[in-house]
Amino acid sequence: MRIGLLGTGPWARMAHAPALGGHPDLDFAGVWGRRPDAAKELAELHGTRAYDDVEELFADVDAVAVALPPAVQADLAVRAARAGCHLLLDKPLAPTVAQGRAVVEAAGAASVASVVFFTTRFQPEPEAWITEQARTGGWFTGRAQWLGAVFTSEGSPFADSPWRREKGALWDVGPHALSVLLPVLGDPRRVTAAAYGPGDTVHLVLDHAGGASSSLTLSLTAPPAASGALVELRGAAGVTTLPEVSEGAVPALARAADALLTAARTGVPHPCDAAFALRVTEILATAESLTSGGAR
Repeated sequence: MRIGLLGTGPWARMAHAPALGGHPDLDFAGVWGRRPDAAKELAELHGTRAYDDVEELFADVDAVAVALPPAVQADLAVRAARAGCHLLLDKPLAPTVAQGRAVVEAAGAASVASVVFFTTRFQPEPEAWITEQARTGGWFTGRAQWLGAVFTSEGSPFADSPWRREKGALWDVGPHALSVLLPVLGDPRRVTAAAYGPGDTVHLVLDHAGGASSSLTLSLTAPPAASGALVELRGAAGVTTLPEVSEGAVPALARAADALLTAARTGVPHPCDAAFALRVTEILATAESLTSGGAR
């Protein structure tokens, strides 16, 4: 599969380009970015071509991977799908429900596969745990604490990201927590949210359709010593926690590429496709409305 990369920022350099360039079943065909000089630099580093025209890249590849802010990603994903490109996207899918729905509709109309890179879902130990807990069932409640130190650490490459400054932890790490809880506890029928605590800290409570409840605490303003992720479930089977991971983002992104290859070949949607990411976007948008004083 010939694949192109859209984006040249820290995440594209740290994760996407190494994962695409090192994948045995992908032909890393080119890079496009909003800064042509950065696209040329990244393309040269990985022995591929820099594109000035994104439509030309769409015409030359079978798929695109996107490492861009959510609003930019959503627009380009629609255009790529209409050009017949399969989609390897990042979370969050889009900053609004309408934009996310446009991506899902474009992918469906073009019959292209989509996979959204919820990092935890493509790491072996957490994914095996999620599958096992969903099979076990009988959960009474769950809690997730996803605490980042993006805005408190020295030299974080993401600290100056405009969309993270605007949208905060809810939209940055909230998708990770939801991607773990929803497959186990089911879709939420009610969402409550409040912005209590330092900086961008936000708290959510979900009432899941199966009867369980869950709570989420999300922040990018945690002290570095307090940062980290915890997910705990309590139910008839006892207490269990999400296991730690043994590898970083690049191998996980390579697995997401494997998932895209399989979905494109078989036509069977992956559990982390654009439709699932749209549901996550709907929950985030509801929580954002609540923390901004909107109606429940």
